[in-house]
Amino acid sequence: MPEFHVEVGHAVTFSKTVSESDVYLFAGVTGDLSPNHVNRAYMERSSYGRRMAHGALLVGFMSTASSMAIEHCRDDRAETPVSVGMDRVRFLKAVFLGDTVTVHYEIASVDIDRRRSFADIKVTNQDGALVAVANHILQWVPNA
Repeated sequence: MPEFHVEVGHAVTFSKTVSESDVYLFAGVTGDLSPNHVNRAYMERSSYGRRMAHGALLVGFMSTASSMAIEHCRDDRAETPVSVGMDRVRFLKAVFLGDTVTVHYEIASVDIDRRRSFADIKVTNQDGALVAVANHILQWVPNA
């Protein structure tokens, strides 16, 4: 079995300003047309006062960071990394259209015997406030 592909402490960040088009395209692809995301007048009446991004869109940004973290592993090695889950996903604060989020993805541990890596994910906004967290599991499967 080859050496493990990532090391504990390996980290990447991904930043993105959440645009109106991001939210509308995501709503169209997923069918999640909740007024929280696409109805300005509705949300102006809420205590939030404005539209917010889908939590699942943030999970997509987490996936982007995961791909960045393992990009160096995509060669002719003996294994291919595949996501097998996000655990303990929590949305701690709303992310609004126009917010800039930064995903910090860090390998927290590896299980060489089970061929898995585990990462801690923290998402902050432009003010440094923690808006989401998760744990990510990658399984390293043998190539054909």
